[in-house]
Amino acid sequence: MPRFEYTEGTSSRFWEIERKGAVITTRWGRLGTEGQVKAQTLKTPYAAMTAYQKQVLEKTKKGYTRVKPKDTAPAPKTNPELEAAILQAPDADDGYLVYADWLQGQGDPRGELIALQHAQQQVQGAEATRLKRKAAALYKENQGTLLGAGLMSMLGEKSLTLAWHLGFIRGARVAASDFNADPDFDIVEVLTMLLRHPSGRFLQELTLGLPDRDDDPGYNEVVEVLTKWAPTTLKTLFIGDFVFPDEAELSWVPLGNLAPLLKALPQLTSLRLRGGDARLGTLDLPELRRFTLESAALPRTAVQAIASAQWPKLEHLEVWFGGDEHGGRGRASDVQPILDAAGLPRLKHLGLSNAAFSEDLAPLLTKSKVLRQLESLDLSNGTLRDSDAAVLAASAAAFKHLKKLDVSRNLLTRKGVKLLANLCPVVATGSQRDEFDDEEGLRYAAVGE
Repeated sequence: MPRFEYTEGTSSRFWEIERKGAVITTRWGRLGTEGQVKAQTLKTPYAAMTAYQKQVLEKTKKGYTRVKPKDTAPAPKTNPELEAAILQAPDADDGYLVYADWLQGQGDPRGELIALQHAQQQVQGAEATRLKRKAAALYKENQGTLLGAGLMSMLGEKSLTLAWHLGFIRGARVAASDFNADPDFDIVEVLTMLLRHPSGRFLQELTLGLPDRDDDPGYNEVVEVLTKWAPTTLKTLFIGDFVFPDEAELSWVPLGNLAPLLKALPQLTSLRLRGGDARLGTLDLPELRRFTLESAALPRTAVQAIASAQWPKLEHLEVWFGGDEHGGRGRASDVQPILDAAGLPRLKHLGLSNAAFSEDLAPLLTKSKVLRQLESLDLSNGTLRDSDAAVLAASAAAFKHLKKLDVSRNLLTRKGVKLLANLCPVVATGSQRDEFDDEEGLRYAAVGE
């Protein structure tokens, strides 16, 4: 619960406020007392958010200042030498168990947490449940040491969620929560605390939702923090975990310049990006198995960077291109290196989605080298018409080895759907869009903003 304090002369008071859904809870009184508590239920969460912000503004105008949580728990113990041993093999248990022995000798609760979580992994049933509950109780009792007051204050279902493994944070999701539940929430500050805290030393999975709900929702500052502090253990990264169009349109949330970050994370095995204005630079991610970029406005330079990347271990490649109307400048010719399977020896799934140039892809796909090695092909959200379906159907033999073909949300009629229905065991046609042509005969991708 955010806390504000006011001190002037002999007056020393505090005021706290919290919003959950449509309910606002406040607590106030003299410093050093428990104060009074009041809960107020508004008609809607949005109304509660508005009232929340109004009350905060009124208090700050009166001279109240936000008080950041202070660490009162003992600081966590660390041993750089033992941590370095874990970094050599972050998926092996041995290094953690050695560290647990040392930490327990130092009286640090992380040591016992490691031991409990490891023991839980070795058993099943009632004993596993008992150990899980014991570990949860230990974590709750020692949260101040294991997280610190700053991160503790930011924990929330939609703002900061953590997954623990052998005493350390294995996975995390950070995002601006619904309706700015805490107007002072700063994703850059929270992410910095997380990455610099001893508990985040061996973070492997990170998901980032919307960075802000105000005028500048881009990821530039977030990317700068990640570039500086992301651990070498990070394997899975998802930037852009938001629901579109409910929370934001794809083109409204610029990903920005990701080149320095991606250069700093050669160990990534899974990378998912969602948003607009993605600048990728030269891609060199030798360990990557999965790459997804969902955009309604993918710059041509980004398309070319993806097409020219050397990904010797990549198995899943999915790209949403978008159309010219919002800055998606890619062309079918730009993805020719992908169609030639250049640098993609292990690719099994290819998604060339949300493309305004699907009709140009159709004839290229039938002759492509990459098609022969695929198990699934996704052409959804594109601009395929019946004439393009006929082109694909004319080369049916080239597609028969596929396990799945997705052509949903294109511009096909029943005739076109029928032409593709038997190309492979599973053909997803889903709902098709009504064709929309302007006077120049342009076609538009399904997700255009």
